[in-house]
Amino acid sequence: MNYRAVETTSEYVARLETGAEWRTEIETLADDVDADAAWFTALGAVQDAELWFYDQDEREYFPIEFDEPLEVASCVGNISLLDGNRFAHTHAVLSDPDGTTYAGHLNEATVWAGEVHMRVFEEPLERAYDETTELDLWL
Repeated sequence: MNYRAVETTSEYVARLETGAEWRTEIETLADDVDADAAWFTALGAVQDAELWFYDQDEREYFPIEFDEPLEVASCVGNISLLDGNRFAHTHAVLSDPDGTTYAGHLNEATVWAGEVHMRVFEEPLERAYDETTELDLWL
């Protein structure tokens, strides 16, 4: 297991703009507050979405696309550096009008309404390619 203690420097709350791209809004917040490492939670609603499921045998992401309004029942993730850029590793639980839920890696979604809480860490987190999983993981 790879771990370390983290110290927080600041916390922010933000409202995501209607019509914007969900993950990009979170990355923009990280850019605006100079967060090279952070943890965030969010909730709200989206107009459409693309979740990804990572097939561990195939070592490949498979998209699950939605072209309908969905509630963001839960969204959690972290900010770290990937190839020198701030990257929002984002997972979400989405629900449809019947209450059916879908979950996975949130690749993209169009914001209807969204609120985010971000806790910024003092030291940066960096991602690099991991041969075992074929994913970009924390160093």
